[in-house]
Amino acid sequence: MASNDPELSDLSNDPQPGDLIEIFRPAYQHWALYLGDGYIINLTPVDESQAAAMSSVKSVFSRKAVVRMQLLKDVVGNDSYRINNKYDDNHTPLPLCEIIQRAQVLIDQEVSYDLLGSNCEHFVTLLRYGEGVSEQVSECLFCFFLTCHQSIIDAFNSLDTG
Repeated sequence: MASNDPELSDLSNDPQPGDLIEIFRPAYQHWALYLGDGYIINLTPVDESQAAAMSSVKSVFSRKAVVRMQLLKDVVGNDSYRINNKYDDNHTPLPLCEIIQRAQVLIDQEVSYDLLGSNCEHFVTLLRYGEGVSEQVSECLFCFFLTCHQSIIDAFNSLDTG
């Protein structure tokens, strides 16, 4: 189901081939690339059944993934999603025929997966732009840095008062 939140919704609820699809899982965002006719391509963990892999948080900690072509509605399940070609302002999408061809060659292939350097967002942006990009990694690292930085400040402050 697409999101009804105007901040999350794209102007169109009908994805077009080559569009990036952001799926909102309870603890993270999953990314896919729309191929057309209701199908997407996305990464799923190697060691889980297809059904379990759809919403598993375990998927973000896997070291390997399988490239799968699946129905968007099956992958989204009860979660919400939006079309999110957010990098188009800074990156030029490849020609559609090249995006689709690159995606189709990878279906059912096992690939390396790394949350920080080669995740599902990197995968689909590599297909669309020829370059893997992931803001959610940058945001995650920034939050981690702020949390660690605040912990260090708190520790020093407790030394001063103790």
